[in-house]
Amino acid sequence: MAGSAGTPGTPRVLRAMNDRTALDLLLEHGPLSRTRIGKLTGLSKPTASQLLARLEAAGLVRATGTSEGRPGPNAQLYAVNPTAAHAAGLDVAPGRIRAAVADITGRTVGAYELPTPGRRPAQPVVRQVTDALDGAVKAAGLARADLHRLVIGTPGAFDPGTGRLRYASHLPGWHAPALLEELAAALPMPVEYENDVNLVAIAEQRLGAARGHGDFVLLWNQEGLGAALVLGGRLHRGWTGGAGEVGFLPVPGTPLVRQVTKANSGGYQELAGSQALPRLARELGITDVPSGPYAEVAARLVARAADHAGGPHRELLRTYATRLATGLASLVAVLDPELVVLSGTSLTSGGEVLRALVQAELAELAAPRPRLVVGDVQEHPVLRGALESALATTRDEVFDTSR
Repeated sequence: MAGSAGTPGTPRVLRAMNDRTALDLLLEHGPLSRTRIGKLTGLSKPTASQLLARLEAAGLVRATGTSEGRPGPNAQLYAVNPTAAHAAGLDVAPGRIRAAVADITGRTVGAYELPTPGRRPAQPVVRQVTDALDGAVKAAGLARADLHRLVIGTPGAFDPGTGRLRYASHLPGWHAPALLEELAAALPMPVEYENDVNLVAIAEQRLGAARGHGDFVLLWNQEGLGAALVLGGRLHRGWTGGAGEVGFLPVPGTPLVRQVTKANSGGYQELAGSQALPRLARELGITDVPSGPYAEVAARLVARAADHAGGPHRELLRTYATRLATGLASLVAVLDPELVVLSGTSLTSGGEVLRALVQAELAELAAPRPRLVVGDVQEHPVLRGALESALATTRDEVFDTSR
């Protein structure tokens, strides 16, 4: 006796599974012919034709042209309809909010950056968020109501029990008790919140150096030093969302800091964070230390040091590598990950030279020997991760043809 419409194995569910497989293939490969889709999915030519007709009628795919340069008649090509849905992402930092809108294929169609200078925000956070989002929506030629989902990335994490932002005392205006309720009331689409470094890990897992890896650590060093942990293919956030807040990690070589959340500092941050690089450079006798925001200064110092084969600049890079490996050794000893991704400008600017030095130091400090790689997603990685996170859920909902 046949099962109900929602029972696994019924024609309706099997059709939905084939539809999703075809849509994922189109996202991965770009425009494909009916014959090619049939071969990749294992479906017969008539079944593939029915599938494409069904998806085209639902507005999920569209004909994009014909194949050329092959023997025989040109074949009709099909692609995912980019206007089937849109999602948005926000990257929130103390001095600015970046916003972007992507179509369902992942292509960014609108972006906007809102400066938010000062310790006390001139506008309420809800107004900042809506202004930044509206700027990206306008650039995309859309309206707020056209967005399927929004993911907001911030330093720290919102405690799932209290709804309050933790581990980010330097983010002005974001600690109000009712903030999440106020944002939900102001925005017409579902909103999710994620730690910024976790979003970088999502970007690297989907698009970059961690593709195909289910167990990895991402170490981030830019305005702040933090980590993201992916275990069994899933982000590990911890009970209060604080997994990966390694800036507070006590390490040899720095004083023991108590009440770290109030001081917003800790051992590993003080030892190897971006703000430690200018001071270390001066201690080593480097006189031409550039001025500016410490993350930018650190990136320039590291990039310059990577180009020197010796002298104080190379000593700077060696000392920095040892400091980085000191904190990584604790993570590696506990987690034994397959891979460590180095991300953030204070790490990526050192390229392969810094990576090799950290790899060698870590091999002496920890028993596990994970492979270290430099992150591939270097242009606005937090924002890219927010978009990828929003798009993943959006696709699950929009591509579900079993309903």
